[in-house]
Amino acid sequence: MLLFFTLFFSLQSYTLVCQEGSEDQDAFFIKNLYTTALGQDLSYDWLAGLTSQCAGRLAGSAQSEKAIRYTKAILDTLGLSKTWLQPCIVPVWERGDKEQVKIMTSSRVTNRELNALALGFSGASPVQGITAEVVELHSIEETEKLGRKGLEGKIAFFNRPFDRTMLHTFRGYGSAVDQRVYGPAKAAEYGAVAALVRSMTPNIDDVPHTGVTVFKDSSKTIPAIAIATKDADLLSDLLQSGPVRVSVKTNCRTLPDKGSYNVIGEIKGSKYPDEVIVVGGHLDSWDICQGAHDDGAGCVQSMEVLQLLLKTGYQPQRTIRCVLFMNEESGSGGAKAYAEEAKKSNEKQYAAIETDAGGFTPRGISCEGEESTFIERFKKVHAWNDYFEPYDIRITKGGSGADVGHLKPFGTFLMGLRPDSQRYFDIHHAVTDTIDKVNRRELALGSATMASIIYLIDKYGL
Repeated sequence: MLLFFTLFFSLQSYTLVCQEGSEDQDAFFIKNLYTTALGQDLSYDWLAGLTSQCAGRLAGSAQSEKAIRYTKAILDTLGLSKTWLQPCIVPVWERGDKEQVKIMTSSRVTNRELNALALGFSGASPVQGITAEVVELHSIEETEKLGRKGLEGKIAFFNRPFDRTMLHTFRGYGSAVDQRVYGPAKAAEYGAVAALVRSMTPNIDDVPHTGVTVFKDSSKTIPAIAIATKDADLLSDLLQSGPVRVSVKTNCRTLPDKGSYNVIGEIKGSKYPDEVIVVGGHLDSWDICQGAHDDGAGCVQSMEVLQLLLKTGYQPQRTIRCVLFMNEESGSGGAKAYAEEAKKSNEKQYAAIETDAGGFTPRGISCEGEESTFIERFKKVHAWNDYFEPYDIRITKGGSGADVGHLKPFGTFLMGLRPDSQRYFDIHHAVTDTIDKVNRRELALGSATMASIIYLIDKYGL
């Protein structure tokens, strides 16, 4: 008898739930997206192939071309309405032979090799290298205070640490990264012969982290090199006791721009085919790593979003488009090309979500857009928080991504997937960004989260 009543009331509860209408249908559909993603491991398998076959996918390289073919081939198997390659122009930089940085003389240490990686678009040293005295700086503004008198013929050493007290590590990164991006060029203006930059990571270790540095005139570059945080601390400590002379040697070169491609696939909308919802990540990575989290994870998650919608039987009203952008790391050539094509077309770039913060457990979706339309749109999207509460996801205001950000002038509602950020800068732009750092369940959860928000936006509009 107890079993009968248990079954009776369970069935009654189920009937009442089903009668409550679309809200519960949406909750069940979203649950199905998560269940499907967790059960199939597709994105992880795709990522394993991408990282093993196409590591070091710097824009313009042979490996980036291989990645274009690899991901296009996967999209071709998914039964999409259309797949294609979109041409773009990308800058080309090559690292050359391994860079060398060595403390030659100091009060306590001599002939000590430092763990180093040349920054993207660094210049080359003379064949024999450069040996000079080091000057420590903690901000770009200090270059102006020192001027030519303090920097000419010296090696500028930018040593402002990543702010480890920030709960959100992207803010810690933002507190320090300007010295890597703009510091070497500024030091060169005052006659510095080379630049060393503390790696952009909260960790104190022996792993150097590369990244782009910007020289407005490619004919006026100097060697610009990131050094590991332990070595940065050592160098700073030695400078407290007196002059330090360091030798640097780089073999980098910048080549002429060349053609490359964004990889695109889409499901055509049944009702509003000219309204496009974009999901994407960037296909390029730094040359020294597999680019598993940055941003191979984002690419395979974006592809899986389309696969999930198809596999769960959803027919979108709007066109859902996966864009794997080329050249985010060193110039955004792919994003610029996509935005330019969007400007010429009759399509409306309705909404876009980018995943470029690693394949860790998703924690939220942050949203932004043009001020004139954003407030009302965000109110509607924010009201969907209840759907994501079971998955510990919060919809908030915030940034979106470097690639989809180029769509903001079109009035596009922009979003960014926000995974847990605590481990991301352990491996960001470093040789340690490898497939073994990716958890397959966390990766799948990110795919399902983006598929869910896209489903809601497509079904109910903004």
